[in-house]
Amino acid sequence: MPAPYPEEFRRRAVHAVREGEPVAQVAARLNIAESGLRRWLDREEVDAGRRPGLPSEERKELAELPRRNRKLEMENEILKRAAAYFAQENVLPI
Repeated sequence: MPAPYPEEFRRRAVHAVREGEPVAQVAARLNIAESGLRRWLDREEVDAGRRPGLPSEERKELAELPRRNRKLEMENEILKRAAAYFAQENVLPI
């Protein structure tokens, strides 16, 4: 998988198309795939609210939620085991 292009590079490419330069010409000049440039254009429209969809920030947050959930579940399990361990120590003999 190729390394992602810098955000500034993407913004300039999108701006060039928005200024009226054809997608194919911008893609050829920057040596990138037309399909990639079209995806950047679509993503920019969604982020700007001109098109329905999930904005980039919300997409990142949704991707992070399962990882945070797993971490919290592990921490919860550790706390349960620690509480059970300390509860056993505090039991008085009969």
